[in-house]
Formats: sequence, structure tokens, C-alpha cells
Amino acid sequence: MPFIPHRVVFEEKALRYPTAQNMLKLFRSKTNTKVEILAEGKRIGKISSMTLREAHQEAKRTLVVGVRNTLKFQSCKPSAHYQLPLITGCIGDCEYCYLNTQFGKNPYIRVYVNLDEILAQTVEYIVQRQPELTFFEGAAVSDPVPVEPYTGSLAQTIRFFAEQDYGRFRFVTKFTDVDSLLRLQHGNKTTVRFSINADQIIRNYEHITPNLNNRIEAACKIAQAGYPLGFIIGPVILFEGWKNQYQKMLNHLGEMLKDYQQSKIAFEVISHRFTTRAKNTIAEVFPGSTLPMDESERQFKYGQFGYGKYVYLSDDMKAISNFFTQRIPDAFPNSAIKYII
Repeated sequence: MPFIPHRVVFEEKALRYPTAQNMLKLFRSKTNTKVEILAEGKRIGKISSMTLREAHQEAKRTLVVGVRNTLKFQSCKPSAHYQLPLITGCIGDCEYCYLNTQFGKNPYIRVYVNLDEILAQTVEYIVQRQPELTFFEGAAVSDPVPVEPYTGSLAQTIRFFAEQDYGRFRFVTKFTDVDSLLRLQHGNKTTVRFSINADQIIRNYEHITPNLNNRIEAACKIAQAGYPLGFIIGPVILFEGWKNQYQKMLNHLGEMLKDYQQSKIAFEVISHRFTTRAKNTIAEVFPGSTLPMDESERQFKYGQFGYGKYVYLSDDMKAISNFFTQRIPDAFPNSAIKYII
């Protein structure tokens, strides 16, 4: 099902841009979507009558159309050199999501309509690092695919990078509406990755997202269109029988992608971690969640942005690393494992 927001909030400044004007016209024609214009300096109003869970879900269905004011890009290790700020937020309702740390209880989806300015800044970053390649991550704090029908941001960005000798683009998604990207001239300079997980994790924790089979079907379309293809396996969560479940996932992936085995498919493996703020938000928004978040079973570690998180103990990380280091090449002999963290 395509994403249709319940509420669309246009920042007044955004309406100076044609993309926002087109979106305003579109959403005003949809009778089930509430449209608001937000004056400069005003904040998005909250619906006080809702419970925390209801307010969180409503925020996931609220689209904010704005202007990216700061054009300083954040680093994005180990995925890329820089985040490319096209969108923030995600319509998915995954209990473990690290965006719970950043966006808390009001995870609005925000799109930026000054894309030409953002891409002009991208050129400056590329020039600074020439003749080395510079990689940009388009989904560091978002999943851009569900809002693509409204923004066209991915298509414009893919075409932009097709013309860059020293720039490369990559993004990851759990969603499957990729048909609009299949006929674009991408020049092999955009890598499309799909976030996948064991069936048990998807069923229990990845709410409002497509199932594994549908994600792999979308990945096959991307591979057929000639894009470099990758997968993020994560977050890897240890539970009874986890090895069997993840092996089943790899077997399924290998079977459906058997026609593309000669391609060098890239894998990134990310283990489950959480912050104190995320744990507190999850407890309020997902009461009764069974996510494993016992600090006594983890080790504390500072991340690249200065806040601390709880990660698996060294022996658990070694088990994860050993498993995927062996099993991914078994399923995909030509694969490249970018990192296991």
C-alpha cells in the first residue's frame, strides 16, 4: 500500500519552491488528508488528547514539507563519508529503531524541497576530496522510498550522481515501491540496499513494513535494472535459535537471487544496540515490548556522535561475526562484507 499521510504540514518558507507548491496542490485534492500551513517561527502543534502511543503513530503519519536550512553534512561512518539530507524520519514502526534516540516521541517525516541547494553543496564536498571518491548516504536518518512518489528526490539525486565522476550515492530501504527508479540513468553510481532480517524479528518488531519475501522481490527488480545491490542485515538480535533463523534468511535470499550470483553483492551487518533514551521511549510507546534491553547483558560504548549506547558483549559479537563471516560467502561466493559491527 502506498503511503498516504493523515496530515501534511507545509512550512511557509517551503512554499517558495515548486516541489512544495506541487505537493500542496496534490494534498489539497485528497479529502482524507489534513493540510496545514505553518507560519515561520511556529512549531508543529501536538494533539494533546492522544495517548503517547496514539501520538507516536499519528506522528508517523504526519508529513512535514520544509527547507533544509543548514547545508553542513554530518559524517556517516562506516556507511559513507557524509549523510545526504534528503529526508528525515520513516513511516515504519520498528520497535528497535535508533531514530527513537533522535526523534523521541514525535517522529514526524520531514522532506526538504530545496534539493537543488543540497546537491550544489554535495558538489563542494566532492571537489574537496578529489581525486578520491566521496560516498553519500541518503538514508542515514530516514527511509526515503515511501515518500518518493511525492518528492521525486531519489530520482533527481540518482540522475545527479550519474553525472559525477568522483561522487557516489547509496541508500537503504525496507520498502518495495521502487518501480519509478528502474528506468533511470544511474551510471552504476547509486547503490540500492535493502534492510533485511530474520522472519521472527520482522514479525515481532518491524511493524508497518513489507515482509522479507517482498523486500527480496524488490531487490531483484533493482538488480535487473543494473544498480549495484546491497543488503543490510540488522539489527542482528540474539534469541534462541537465532543461527537457524538467519541461515534460513540467507538461504531464501540466495534462492531468489540465484540469477544474480555473479554480481558482487555488498553486505553490511549491524548488531542490535540501544541508548537509555531509546529504551525509555520504547517502554512508553511500545508497552510490553520484548526487545532484549537488559543493560547487565551488554557493554557500554560511545558512538561517533558522542552519546553512549549498549552493545552486545565481546563474546556475543564474536559469535555474530564468525557466523556471518562464514555463512554469507557460502550463500554468495562473490559477495563483499563491508563491515560487521
